[in-house]
Amino acid sequence: MKPLLSEDFLLHNETARRLYHHYAADLPIIDYHCHLPPADIATNRRFLNITQIWLEGDHYKWRAMRAMGINEHYITGTAPDEEKFRMWAATVPHTLRNPLFHWTHLELQRYFGIHEMLSEKNADEIFSHCSGMLQKSSHSVHGLLRHMKVEMTGTTDDPTDDLKHHKTIAASNSEIKVIPSFRPDSVLATHDPIAFRTYTEKVAAASATTIKNYDDLLSALQNRIDFFHSTGCILSDHGLEYIPAPDENAETEAPKLFLKILNGQPLSHSEQGNLKFDLLLRLGKMYRAKGWTQQFHLGALRNTNPRMMRQLGANTGYDSIGDFQQAPGLSKLLGRLDETDELPKTILYNLNPADNELFASMAGNFNDGSI
Repeated sequence: MKPLLSEDFLLHNETARRLYHHYAADLPIIDYHCHLPPADIATNRRFLNITQIWLEGDHYKWRAMRAMGINEHYITGTAPDEEKFRMWAATVPHTLRNPLFHWTHLELQRYFGIHEMLSEKNADEIFSHCSGMLQKSSHSVHGLLRHMKVEMTGTTDDPTDDLKHHKTIAASNSEIKVIPSFRPDSVLATHDPIAFRTYTEKVAAASATTIKNYDDLLSALQNRIDFFHSTGCILSDHGLEYIPAPDENAETEAPKLFLKILNGQPLSHSEQGNLKFDLLLRLGKMYRAKGWTQQFHLGALRNTNPRMMRQLGANTGYDSIGDFQQAPGLSKLLGRLDETDELPKTILYNLNPADNELFASMAGNFNDGSI
């Protein structure tokens, strides 16, 4: 019987098959962006069962299960791991033509040697088989990374993180390079004065300083960038709806706007954008001085369900595509940095496929032949 996904999956002609099998298949993975928990890598975690490694934090699977009408008890609730897995297995056949279907079966094949379709009929058998394999050293976190020939991976880390797990990984002399990525989303949350002030206090504590004005904030952020750089960081990362298009006076207004929000006063929509733009501009210059690459994930409308946000918190499966105006602010930011020859290497991720051509042409505006 032909396997569910053959070795030529997605390779639709002889040229594709030759390029993949003869050239690409044995190349290592160099991953610039992931959400693997550094603690799991540092401790070389061994998962007790496949539910823990598959469903513990994967909100893409959670969304599919919710769409099937499965109660939250079996998704993020307290149901036993075996029951959660059965519910996921019952969902999988309905994900046909969704990447979840492909990811699930590619992982079953490549990590566990299973070539049949997962369903509620074989859920218990597959749960037992995979969970048993996960007890072996070959299926610890390090074993799985080695199996897929991961050479480097960049985790996603808050600027206030002490990076203790990265230090542990570095000290272990692992052949897999794990580097932090500087993700300052919280310091760009200019829409919420309370959260902004609270986070500013965390930045001050992490940098062992006080923040009373805008220059203090910038100095503290530089301190954290210096610290991240000392641990091997070469990447920043930003998850934003869009980059705001600033007013002409954004740079001169930023210090006053910072004091305003620090004192608990809400900013108008244009003021929020002006402060955020100037912060991105200042951060971009810091990145360039360190030789970092900046990454922008733009276009997601995040945490859209207020009730579930209160119940489960952020990043639990309630994000969607947003229809924001992307070009004006993005072009302004890249242009301002390029104008003074301070534009870092930049990777753009657009989450709305309607913007594919926009982002591709925007990147082309700043290609200068240097890389």
